[in-house]
Amino acid sequence: MVAGLCALGVVVACVLLLRSGDAPYTLARWASFGRFDAYDGLIAEAARKHGIEPELLKAVVWRESQFQPDRTGKSGERGLMQVGELAAQDWVRSNKIETFVPQDLYSPFTNLEVGAWYLGRALRRWSGRDNAIPFALAEYNAGKSRVDRWIAAARKDLPEGSEVGAQALQEHIDIASTRLYIESILARYRFYKQQKRFDNPGGL
Repeated sequence: MVAGLCALGVVVACVLLLRSGDAPYTLARWASFGRFDAYDGLIAEAARKHGIEPELLKAVVWRESQFQPDRTGKSGERGLMQVGELAAQDWVRSNKIETFVPQDLYSPFTNLEVGAWYLGRALRRWSGRDNAIPFALAEYNAGKSRVDRWIAAARKDLPEGSEVGAQALQEHIDIASTRLYIESILARYRFYKQQKRFDNPGGL
């Protein structure tokens, strides 16, 4: 009987994996013992405050830290959204924050506040484009000066007066890691949209 129950459990797990739309992600989520969903409430709150779709914000958190609030990057980036000190200081100045130290970025609440503010600002900056998201993600990952350079390069291949769209931008990104960064977040963003987890805020 025990063997039969175990076999049934395996079958059920396999069916759930197949229906998930992304078996590797689902396995990692199960193995995280709740870590992948632990910050959904904070993510939804920060997203609403800064005018970002929560699925997009969560996709960035997934790509940056795999939902590990204590992660430190190679260049000193900290926390869930791997916020660097320069970006954090920009947030401090713009929002007139009186007390802040870099260690504060390990707080999930503070990190999401800073990261969402930065991403939201980038989305507003590129809101006149056909799709602001790839532009904003490129800026979040590589900085605005590089985005400006890629736009200039893309414009040379377009008819005079044409606007550089998201596809043209992505085709002219010459840093492979940034191209992969954008593609992976867009795919995860679509995955989260299909899950519809954030459609019922009261259920988070």
